[in-house]
Amino acid sequence: MTDPYARLAAAAADWDELHARLDRAALDRLALHLTALRTESGGAAQRAALLAARLLEERLPGRFPGESRLTAAPDAPTAEHLGFTAEDLAVLVLDGHRMAGPLLGEVRDRLLAAPGLGDAEVLEAGDDPYAAHLIRLRAPGGVIRLPAFQFAADGRVRPTVREVNLLLGADEDPWGAADWWLSPNAWLAGSPAPVALLDTADERRLAGTAAFLAEGE
Repeated sequence: MTDPYARLAAAAADWDELHARLDRAALDRLALHLTALRTESGGAAQRAALLAARLLEERLPGRFPGESRLTAAPDAPTAEHLGFTAEDLAVLVLDGHRMAGPLLGEVRDRLLAAPGLGDAEVLEAGDDPYAAHLIRLRAPGGVIRLPAFQFAADGRVRPTVREVNLLLGADEDPWGAADWWLSPNAWLAGSPAPVALLDTADERRLAGTAAFLAEGE
């Protein structure tokens, strides 16, 4: 007997190959089931997991050889496949980015744990939350978070952050830009992360370091 959550986890692990084999109608149905899996609880969530797993079985015949028929979803899903979970499939299908799995999923959670603002808060301060110089991270459920370090105490975008984010291509790779700011950087010896240099005498080093990175790509 196969746990539906295990089927969804296995699909997440191989999503690069599988998504191209599903037509638009199948992807839309899968998205509906995964949305219910996230937003419902108890029996409704279990049924959503079962329906999503059955859809994959129907649309990808022979893709899961050696697996027996699906069972009812468990009350407390814990199934993983190569470190992927059903939630990782929801990230891949619903959230529009690839920060999923045992490695990138940990990075995603770490970056989302940093203090952030919503679109309304940025608008209230007089800035455009959709500007290309701002990092926008999509959290589970589609919630958008803009890392708070991008803004000064008055709510305006920091000039250094604006410059660095444009160099890093934050609009094209927001997760990469956020990781640059919030992770240790070998080029900035003595600093735990670039974000720690904001509002210090060394802030001027940030743009040069980001430019060097951009030129090397």
